[in-house]
Amino acid sequence: MRILALADEESKALWDYFDQSRLEGIDLIISCGDLNPHYLSFLATFTKAPVIYVHGNHDARYDEDGPDGCECIDDRIFVYRGVRFLGLGGSMRYKPGKYQYTEKEMRKRVRRVWKQLLYHKGFDVLVTHAPALHVNDGDDPPHRGFECFCTLMKKYKPQVFIHGHVHATYGGRYKREDMFENVRVINAYERYVFEIPDAEVQERLISYERFRRWRWEHFRK
Repeated sequence: MRILALADEESKALWDYFDQSRLEGIDLIISCGDLNPHYLSFLATFTKAPVIYVHGNHDARYDEDGPDGCECIDDRIFVYRGVRFLGLGGSMRYKPGKYQYTEKEMRKRVRRVWKQLLYHKGFDVLVTHAPALHVNDGDDPPHRGFECFCTLMKKYKPQVFIHGHVHATYGGRYKREDMFENVRVINAYERYVFEIPDAEVQERLISYERFRRWRWEHFRK
């Protein structure tokens, strides 16, 4: 599965100087927040790949003018080809405003999805706007990461954690890729293409379909 991850700054290569060939072979587009909703709508128009997103701390405008043809995965698990994506947008609260949360508030959001985590037997990819605490986050309150993201990764051991919020201009705090425990951490700033090997996708799809059949048979009795 070839995934195009986006966050924080619209890519000129995908908008101002758009070339549709840049979307060839892309199976899924993920926005990690703080992007112009018309940018996401534009991309959705030129691809058959699903476009999913979480909110960034500057995305209150989505409430009035959200991205067309795109699907918000905040506070839920989205399954595509057997791969389970858990979305938790927003940043650490640093002033009054929407899509900002204290650590306690974010923990409460995580608790609200426990039924989905149980139903889907965990998740494979964590999609957020903010980073995890002490994993390439910032020292300043707006860019500090959430500890509960670390807890999620330790408990469910996803394959990938994708976030935004930390820009390339932030110096040493910015890393395109890193590792936390055995989880691949990706900063989606502007645009980045990565892959989940087809063999792993197929394995997860088969496993998920088996689980769905078992669940159907179990709860039908």
